[in-house]
Amino acid sequence: MSENNYLQYFKKVQNGNDVRGAAIATDKEALTISEPLAAYIARAFASYLSEKLGKPASELRIGVGHDSRMTAPQMKAGCLLGLSMAKAYDCGLITTPAMFCSTVLPGSNFDGAVMITASHLPFNRNGMKFFTKDGALSKAELTQILEQAAALAGVFAEESPETLLTSDKLPVGDGTVTVFDMKSLYCEHMKEIIRANSGSDEEKPLTGLRIAVDSGNGASGFFASDILEPLGADTEGSQFLNPDGTFPNHVPNPEDKTAMEAIQKATLEHHADLGVIFDCDGDRAAVVFSDGMPVNRNTLIALLGVIVAEQAPGSTVVTDSVTSDELAEFLEGSLGLKHLRFKRGYKNVIDKGIELNAAGETCELAIETSGHGAFKENYFSDDGAYIAAKIIGRMARIRREGKTLESLIADLRQPAEAAEMRLSITAENFKAYGQQVLEDFRTFCAADPRFHIVSPNYEGVRVAFDDEEVKGWLLIRLSLHDPVIPINLESANDGGVDILKERIRPFIEAHSALQ
Repeated sequence: MSENNYLQYFKKVQNGNDVRGAAIATDKEALTISEPLAAYIARAFASYLSEKLGKPASELRIGVGHDSRMTAPQMKAGCLLGLSMAKAYDCGLITTPAMFCSTVLPGSNFDGAVMITASHLPFNRNGMKFFTKDGALSKAELTQILEQAAALAGVFAEESPETLLTSDKLPVGDGTVTVFDMKSLYCEHMKEIIRANSGSDEEKPLTGLRIAVDSGNGASGFFASDILEPLGADTEGSQFLNPDGTFPNHVPNPEDKTAMEAIQKATLEHHADLGVIFDCDGDRAAVVFSDGMPVNRNTLIALLGVIVAEQAPGSTVVTDSVTSDELAEFLEGSLGLKHLRFKRGYKNVIDKGIELNAAGETCELAIETSGHGAFKENYFSDDGAYIAAKIIGRMARIRREGKTLESLIADLRQPAEAAEMRLSITAENFKAYGQQVLEDFRTFCAADPRFHIVSPNYEGVRVAFDDEEVKGWLLIRLSLHDPVIPINLESANDGGVDILKERIRPFIEAHSALQ
């Protein structure tokens, strides 16, 4: 079979700059990623590193970690086979940010790292993320690696395409595998971040604070036992800390309503000063105030904005495209920061922050409403534990001043209503059709004086409304990967979202391939 025929199997699992696929077949999904496929991809990653760093593969030091998913052992075995011509380090159950840190922290300083995870996706999925000291690989870099993996498959795999996912044919190299305690190294790093942000030189600056942690049975359970408790925190009320890849309690996702309700309940029932919740692989987090108020999405960005405004007054905060008008008002009006509302996709947001700094404009925080947030001081790595550490450290500090976290964002207004519509595109060429829809919508808006197209705008079409019926906005855009047009709507007045939906209903009905 030609290399091009093999390539289709590797392209199928590319999701932007990550690898994602079905590692367990179900009645709805066929197997798309497996131990043998992971081996080819890992070996191609090693070849990429060898070329990038100018090192022989046998001298490369590459770490491998995984979250709590059921297929982690098989995927790790595939990765270690793929890396068997290098020096591989088995970091075990760990978070994605910790694996990035393995490339930059003294004591590990790996040439590269692989994280086996599918974030918050269903239990049957799994995937791979790749890191160097420069951060996560780009989409173009991953494409190059997958093309190299397909070339390897063309040499070693059997002729039948079905066996590519089920048959180990990659030769074992002469490298070594060493078990490595990355968790302890990362925990020490996080403890120092909390101490620094607490403004205290005490060994246990969190004494007297109760913090409930919910890891959703993912990989972040150690945040309570190995980071907070040694710093003096009482972690009573913490839940779902044990790793369980079936995710029996709730989806490990800080954006999920049920997940947030679970940590809200734990925070209130145990009279905690703060609740913290992570996604499965620990690169996202949200918090809950002592009164049960959820702090995610716009509210989380506002809270982190307070911290940034003190550290870097007047700097720029980059967010994704669906942040609220009220957040922009708070960041710019109350905090004196600049707000750049960019595109969806956490890599887009983070890369924009890096770009601004390179151009001489200070950006200390780049964050998506999903909770993927990255600080310049932390290598622009999206790290849920780092976000939580910054907040917890600040809480310990202002507590000594008789203040609360809630008081820091007292001026933040919230929209009265918010909603998202997701319109499926049934046209065969969904991207071309979607682009035409956006052009048609601009024409539709221009014909109605109530529609005010917002500029500058970097994704889709954002429209502001401020009339007798409604004050609010909507954003219509193309999904990054799927044949879907999401429409986000927010209103400052009750009933406003329904009014906005009614105003765009004729436009939607005029496009037969939107459902």
